Amino acid sequence: MYELDVPADADAEEAAAIAAAVGAHVRDGERAAAAAATTPSDEGWDGRRWTFAGRIDGLQSRSVRVPDGAPTDGWTAAGRTDRL
Repeated sequence: MYELDVPADADAEEAAAIAAAVGAHVRDGERAAAAAATTPSDEGWDGRRWTFAGRIDGLQSRSVRVPDGAPTDGWTAAGRTDRL
């Protein structure tokens, strides 16, 4: 449960508006947390493989083929570009 501190000089309409805004904010946070819990954390390379290969081409001036088994974490994959 949350405790809401409404200014003493707020009338009933202002207090209701504050409570509604805070309630909507809390609900949005709960929905975002629920969505994050149901979304798989490992998205794989779908849609990002060519972007990563293009970045290697632009930074290292060489073309690579990113295999399916390459790490999907950007930092880990960047550390292994010499193996691609």
